[in-house]
Amino acid sequence: MTVVVTALGVVCALAHDAPSFAQALREGRTAITERHDGDEDAPPFAARLTGFEPSHPAARRAPRPIQAALTTAAEAWTSASLDADPLPPGRVALVVGGNNLTGRTAYDLAAKNLAYVPPRFALHMQDTDHVGTISQALGITGEGFTVGGASASGNTAIIAGARLIAAGAADACLVVGAMTDLSPVEAAAYRNLGALAWEKPSVPFDRSHAGFVPGEGAACLVLERAGVRDVPPLARLAGHAQRLDANALADPSADGEVAVMTAALASAGATPAEVGYVNAHGTGAPRGDVTEAAALRRVFGAPGPLVNSTKALIGHCLSAAAVLEAAATVIQLRDGFVHATPGLNDPIDPSLRLTGPAAHPAWIGLALSNSFGFGGINTCIALATPDTA
Repeated sequence: MTVVVTALGVVCALAHDAPSFAQALREGRTAITERHDGDEDAPPFAARLTGFEPSHPAARRAPRPIQAALTTAAEAWTSASLDADPLPPGRVALVVGGNNLTGRTAYDLAAKNLAYVPPRFALHMQDTDHVGTISQALGITGEGFTVGGASASGNTAIIAGARLIAAGAADACLVVGAMTDLSPVEAAAYRNLGALAWEKPSVPFDRSHAGFVPGEGAACLVLERAGVRDVPPLARLAGHAQRLDANALADPSADGEVAVMTAALASAGATPAEVGYVNAHGTGAPRGDVTEAAALRRVFGAPGPLVNSTKALIGHCLSAAAVLEAAATVIQLRDGFVHATPGLNDPIDPSLRLTGPAAHPAWIGLALSNSFGFGGINTCIALATPDTA
């Protein structure tokens, strides 16, 4: 069964809708800035979501992550014409990728008198509040749940949605990458681990890299069984894979990354030579970048396909990262380019085709999008142009 992508929804520091996101990718703009408000507990460098107003009335009194998620779901729903050309509500599923999504809200409430914690927080503190709010707003009555895979959560959600369709449990699935709104406690933990860029900005795959720069955003893909409606697809989900490293720590494994890319290619019935582009996990963490570069060389050789990291533009959006990067990959497939990696002037591996400060016109055909999470969670999806089906 062929699964296709029929619509996108995007909210991030770079853009508040999918068309604006596409334009920003083409221009190679970055939303990463340095803060100057004197807040010593907040990361000094970040891609912050500002000037955003939720578009759907159901989101206006909800926490910021719910506001962003519902806005992207509503945009994708309309873009896919699911309002004008609907499916039976029970044949539409909803999968939200993300875990530990309410840390900031809980932290802020804990600073107040606990007697004044609103009863509604009993719902908001659950990650499944995303599922309840989005399904109610859009009238979705098929299967629905959240999946967590740390920074790989978005790809785990895409894979789960594709499996629901392939199994015949749904004809379409909204896959939402939920926004992570870091609390000071969570930011401090990442800093103390050495994972978070603090002293200077950090560029993926550049020798100056010094940890990830956090980003704020959410995204939604609409997946559908090909032909279930007369809607032109943006891309085809050609293959996917998930693999564990049997490792509870934050140590990346080249073996695990090679295994998951190889498995995704096998799922797509493709060879490494057919891949034109890889949207890398590429966080800017030195060990992670070096490990992924080594894995790319082992899978593709050198120079291999074009490689970039969308995190150079929007920061590391954690739970939402993989869905935002899948959306970026679909846009580049559709529009025939590979976006720039601003600041990549001294690549850690010049033998790879890492895109630097300038974009590349490119007919891609087939692309991989990698996403790896703490705890040895490796994921990879293969996306193709619709005409390669």
